[in-house]
Order: sequence, then structure tokens, then C-alpha cells
Amino acid sequence: MSFAAIEKTIDAAWEARDGVTLQTRGEIRDAVEAALEALDGGKLRVAEKKDGAWTVNQWLKKAVLLSFRLNDMAVMSGGANGSTWFDKVPMKFEGWDDARFRTAGFRALPGCVVRRSAYIAPGAVLLPCFVNLGAFVDSG
Repeated sequence: MSFAAIEKTIDAAWEARDGVTLQTRGEIRDAVEAALEALDGGKLRVAEKKDGAWTVNQWLKKAVLLSFRLNDMAVMSGGANGSTWFDKVPMKFEGWDDARFRTAGFRALPGCVVRRSAYIAPGAVLLPCFVNLGAFVDSG
């Protein structure tokens, strides 16, 4: 599915968002997941600077908001000292191993919390921090 098709699906789903629920499957869920994956990989940005001015890509903001309607609360683990929490958004590093961190190319120090769909650029160093979904953390 192209980004243009994903955008169209998300915009239509947003207009009918009262009908988007945990049970929603198919094209809407697939479009939201594709948008979140593109954000996670740094292919798209919710907000970006164009010609010296910040622009919000509203359809990506809508995708993030729709994801809250699509996903149920669940116990999440993976925090320091085995801590857990109750949320709708999994952590970016869930299931990562040494090879995955090395491929990503950034440092994640103890105390950093990064939610899925946040992009962290190679070369970045994450000190104790909270990086919310849809964020774009560049290097330098």
C-alpha cells in the first residue's frame, strides 16, 4: 500500500472514528500499523520543517490517535529492574537483542523509555529520557 493510499484510508477512518474500535480489522488497522511502522523507521514524520516553517502531517497525527482506539490496555514489561506498566503502546525495544541494537546504531542508556513508532537516528545517545510515540530523535 502506498503512503498516499494509507493517508486516504486514515483520513476516511478519522471521519468515522466513532466506529473504530478494538474489533476493527482489515484496511483501517493495516493502514494505521503501516503508518506507525513508517514513523518507527524514520520514513515519515508527524511534524517536519519545510521551507523554514514547521508543518504537521495531520494524517500521521490521526494515525497515532486512531491507534489508541484500535489497541487495548495491556500489561507491558521491559523496564528497569523488571518494572511493568499498563498501557496501549508497546516499547520500541521490546524483543530487541544485541544484534538489533547494533544494527540500529544508537546508544540507549539505563532509564530511557522509548515507545513504539518513535524514530531514533543512528548515532543518537539516549540518556535517561521519555520518547513518546511518533517522535523523531535525530543524531547530533
